[in-house]
Amino acid sequence: MLKDWFEALEMQEVATGFQFTEGPVWHPDGYLLFSDIPASIIYQLWPGQPARPWRTPSGHSNGLTFDRQGRLIACEHGNRRVSRTEADGQVVTLADRYQGRRLNSPNDVVVRSDGIIYFTDPPYGIRPEERELDWNGVYRILPDGTLELLVDDFDRPNGLAFSPDESVLYIDDSPRRHIRAFDVAPDGTLHNGRLFADMSSDQPGSPDGMKVDIEGNIYCTGPGGLWIFRPSGECLGVISGPQLPANVAFGGPDRRTLYITARTSVYTLRTKVPGIAVF
Repeated sequence: MLKDWFEALEMQEVATGFQFTEGPVWHPDGYLLFSDIPASIIYQLWPGQPARPWRTPSGHSNGLTFDRQGRLIACEHGNRRVSRTEADGQVVTLADRYQGRRLNSPNDVVVRSDGIIYFTDPPYGIRPEERELDWNGVYRILPDGTLELLVDDFDRPNGLAFSPDESVLYIDDSPRRHIRAFDVAPDGTLHNGRLFADMSSDQPGSPDGMKVDIEGNIYCTGPGGLWIFRPSGECLGVISGPQLPANVAFGGPDRRTLYITARTSVYTLRTKVPGIAVF
């Protein structure tokens, strides 16, 4: 069945030699950015060229995306913040505290078309004694800079992605090995949280980064490889690669090249359905 969704099922290595890759995001100018978390470097990868540092140190960044003005939004484990890189290269803090207490370690991030930023905040980047919050939340940053807690009952919220019409926000929970779906109200609040997909498996790994294509299919890294789901929640299958994947991003001129960050390397798969453009 997966052959109907991909041109080929074998991942192609396009960059290697890193410590732990994460947070891939495609810029429409024709390049990929991704994080090497332990190295505290954001790399830039032009097709057919070696990856080169784009920002260092990166605050041990993890998830990356762009806002509607093309500015990079980064979740920084080391600085425990969500940041934005301005057009002149200045890096500014968008959120690092909630009600006066430091965030855990922002993990992954998406931006709605109206500019509202949503991010997950598990404690993967800090030691237990460094925690100041009693929950692992999902938050949003409003255009005026206000930080709001939306959901606080996850074990470890991780990857998140919007449906094509932004009416649903998918968020996975790594230890519970499932994806939840939330209805997104016009004002951006989340409602009707429900189980979307159970990713229980005897394979190593947990749900992590995910993206959605223009038909609403979900591509989520997880136990044993890359899981693909229909919008109904039906699992179409799992693609295994040379290394366990952590995150994915659609790229290329036609947005049909799926970039996969997997431990020490970056791989690609060619899909038959384009991904949603970031901006």
